[in-house]
Amino acid sequence: MADPLFQPLQLRGLTLANRIVMAPMTRNFSPGGVPGDDVAAYYRRRAAGGVGLIVTEGVGLDIPASVDSTRIPVMHGTEALAGWKKVVDAVHAEGGRIMPQLWHQGVFFDPTIAADPTTVAQSPSGYWGTPGNTSTTAEQIAKLRVTGAPMTETEIAEVVASFARAARLAIDVGFDGIAIHGAHGYLIDSFLWPDTNKRTDRYGGSPENRARFGAEIVAAIRAEIGHDVPIMFRFSQHKQQDYDAAIATTPEELGILLNTIAAAGVDAFDASSRRFSRPVFEGSPIPLAGWARKLTGKPSMTVGGIGLNNWMMETLRLGQETIAIDNLPEVRALIAEGMFDLVGVGRALISDPAWSEKARAGAPFLPFDKTRLARLE
Repeated sequence: MADPLFQPLQLRGLTLANRIVMAPMTRNFSPGGVPGDDVAAYYRRRAAGGVGLIVTEGVGLDIPASVDSTRIPVMHGTEALAGWKKVVDAVHAEGGRIMPQLWHQGVFFDPTIAADPTTVAQSPSGYWGTPGNTSTTAEQIAKLRVTGAPMTETEIAEVVASFARAARLAIDVGFDGIAIHGAHGYLIDSFLWPDTNKRTDRYGGSPENRARFGAEIVAAIRAEIGHDVPIMFRFSQHKQQDYDAAIATTPEELGILLNTIAAAGVDAFDASSRRFSRPVFEGSPIPLAGWARKLTGKPSMTVGGIGLNNWMMETLRLGQETIAIDNLPEVRALIAEGMFDLVGVGRALISDPAWSEKARAGAPFLPFDKTRLARLE
């Protein structure tokens, strides 16, 4: 039987050669917001290794509060756009496809590391969120919980327009689609999550209202880039504030949130989960990506521990041993069950750029090398 991981997938005008996606991972290797030749070579190696699609690390907008570190790449300015052109050309030279993940950090914007320390974080209600099961330190929480006032509707419109401008520039540079970061407690997600969205206007309260901001961003991007270019939207239940948090407590509520966003022009959902096969709602074995596909009818991508024995935060912040494993039989079985269409691979691809080709060949994966997370290779 044909391997489901290596079947093509059509997303609007884009054909992916296979179902393995390089998941977005913040790297902080773009001084001044400009991706250099080393960033181009980094993504090129993964394209040469056979992934069907690359979703880049989070990319900042032209709104000052979108990203803090000056080493995070941005999608504006002559130098940054020239750098991205080199990245796109390098990936295309290997036959790869690539989307930028447009990102606004929201309450996780840290002014102490920003170019302008007077910049204030943006959020729906001026509230960081209730700390729960989190690996964020008490010191970080104390620093980040000092947020600005609730965003005005004028500020909301400015951010929506900024996403659309970034998307237009990305497509002009040559990217094959647009990915949007709407997960993990960042700005879009903070509108989706009732704990951080206390608004009483048209952006708060009901699931439809909480999804309005994300839907407006998608609609603005769709209007800017046209019909043929695909849009992928990342969402999550868990937050950095609380890994046990949820934007929806029932499938019905999740369906309202996702379908409101889907109707604006989303082609695929990137369902970020702590573990790719982890069930979401009590009494059902369906993982988050499975619910996204079931509720919206859109293709979905799973992510979380593929090729490894644990979840990302267990590697990055909890210091647990991470071991390369072959859990692809379980992944293939879930694809066959119709749970998801795409497979997001993160840390395993940083450690082993040829991971995708090894998966195709049934060859052994390299042992996981945590030191490579601190290098761009």
